[in-house]
Amino acid sequence: MLQEHIPYMKMALDLARHGEGLTSPNPMVGALIVKDGEIVGRGFHLKAGEDHAEIIALKEAGERARGGILYITLEPCCHVGKTGPCTEAIVKAGIRKVVVGMQDPNDLVNGKGMRELKRLGVEIEAGVLEKECQELNEFFTFWIKHQTPFVILKTASTLDGKIATFKGESKWITSEESRNMVQSLRNKVDAIIVGIGTIMTDNPSLSLQSNKDRMNPLRIVVDSKLRISPRAKVLKVDEKHRTMVVTTRKATLKKRKALERKGVEVVVVPDKRGRVSIVSLLKLLGKQGVLSVLVEGGAEVNASFLKEKLAHKIYTFMAPRILGDDALGAYSNMGLSDLDQAIKIKNVRMESVGKDFLIQGYF
Repeated sequence: MLQEHIPYMKMALDLARHGEGLTSPNPMVGALIVKDGEIVGRGFHLKAGEDHAEIIALKEAGERARGGILYITLEPCCHVGKTGPCTEAIVKAGIRKVVVGMQDPNDLVNGKGMRELKRLGVEIEAGVLEKECQELNEFFTFWIKHQTPFVILKTASTLDGKIATFKGESKWITSEESRNMVQSLRNKVDAIIVGIGTIMTDNPSLSLQSNKDRMNPLRIVVDSKLRISPRAKVLKVDEKHRTMVVTTRKATLKKRKALERKGVEVVVVPDKRGRVSIVSLLKLLGKQGVLSVLVEGGAEVNASFLKEKLAHKIYTFMAPRILGDDALGAYSNMGLSDLDQAIKIKNVRMESVGKDFLIQGYF
């Protein structure tokens, strides 16, 4: 890999991030066109159905693209979808070389785009900042491979892992800076999942503080018996706020109909030992094109995702406080009797957020 390509690919990655929270179910993609050391075109994908990043960059560059180098975070497409094939536009514009961050995992592309460009005489270099490009689109890649959402587990706790006092008080354990970062996390995902316990205790709205440019994430409440209050904030539905309540056959038809009259989507899934089957829920969401979910549930929901090995990444915000044994822990009833059974986190990162600490990593 030529070192000269790295700064330009970093710029392409920065461009791609402008589409964060907006492109689903498409990936985030950034493109940069360089001619004789000068940047002549920039582009990023903004929304499914609209121009791809390389097309926007080509339009900006115009005739200056001829003989230039295209830097693209994701392999160009070579098929006709909602838009035409980008490979065709690249060749027509006279681009002499394409530098690719990562191969597109979608079977419709998956190496075909690069092979097509190479066949038509365009020089290809692939794998530049590949790891960074893969992390940028980890939601998209996971969904393409598994057809279920990428799951992020988020907790906000004290140093001893408590998320509420023994009376249920939890506002606010962590700092304003941590809560702002949670808003940033919500802005990245397609859906937020909480348990009925969280709704009954905290009555959150689960909304974005600033939502001018996008829909709020789909708000999902796991409620096996439909105990949710009709006055719950999360049930306020409008053109930017959608809510799904996931329940089981234990819920009465009367309760289901009452929620549906409010504009809430009520989904009945199989139960597992009397509780909503998380596996069934994730399969359902995957079929609906939900690429990512942020789990902000209480102790039972958190434990359910871990016990069934359904979470993929974790964000734990820890405040410099201690509440003691009688407070509520972040995970309940894990049933682990051996230290070797402890769930391990890899690729761990740690940083300060206000007075708190953020620990993140992958399961």
